[in-house]
Amino acid sequence: MTGGAEPRHDNPEEPERQAAAAVAERLYRVAWLFYLGLALAGSLWIGLRRGPIPLRLFLDPARFWLDAAVGAAAGLALLACWQGLRRLLPAARGLEDRLGALLGGLPASQALALAALSGFAEELFFRGAVQGAVGWLAASLLFALLHSGPGRELRLWTLFALCAGLLFGALMLWRGNLLAPVLAHFVVNAVNLYRLRGTPSKGHPRRV
Repeated sequence: MTGGAEPRHDNPEEPERQAAAAVAERLYRVAWLFYLGLALAGSLWIGLRRGPIPLRLFLDPARFWLDAAVGAAAGLALLACWQGLRRLLPAARGLEDRLGALLGGLPASQALALAALSGFAEELFFRGAVQGAVGWLAASLLFALLHSGPGRELRLWTLFALCAGLLFGALMLWRGNLLAPVLAHFVVNAVNLYRLRGTPSKGHPRRV
C-alpha cells in the first residue's frame, strides 16, 4: 500500500529547503504583525501629541525628489560601510550567517515587501513619534535597542543600528520630513534582505 508512504525527494536537500521556507513564512507573518503594530503606535503617538498628521510629515511636495535622492544616497553609503565591515570583521560575517539561517526560505517578493514595511514603520515610530517627543539621541538609542540580542554578532548589529539611527535622525532634522530616512532605511533593508535570503546554512550551497 502506498497511501501512507512518505513522499520521496529526489534532491536530498529538498526537505531542508522546505523547512527553511516554513520558518521564513512564519517569521514573515510575525514581522508583518509587529511592524503594523509599530506603525499604528507611531501614528497614535503623533496624533495624540500633534493632532491630525499632516502630509508634510511624510514628504514635501515641492522638493520630494531631492529628499528621495538624499535618502537613497544615505542608504547606499550605509551599505558600503557594512560591506567594509564584512571584509574586516568575522563578527559581521557571523551575523549574516545567523540572519541568513532565518531568511533562507524567504521569497524575493516577500523580502522586498518586508523591507518596505519595516523601513516605513520603524521610521514613522522612531523618527516621527519618538524623536519628536524625546529628541534625536534618545530615539537613536531606542532604535539601537530594538536591534539587540545576545552574542558578539548581535552586539555588532546593535552598534551598526545605532550609527544608522543617528544618520536617519539627522536626515529627519535636515530635511524636515520622513521621506529621506524612510528611503534610506528601505534601501539598506531591501538590499540586505534580498541578499541574505540566499545565504546558505553551513554545509549547504548558496541559492541563486
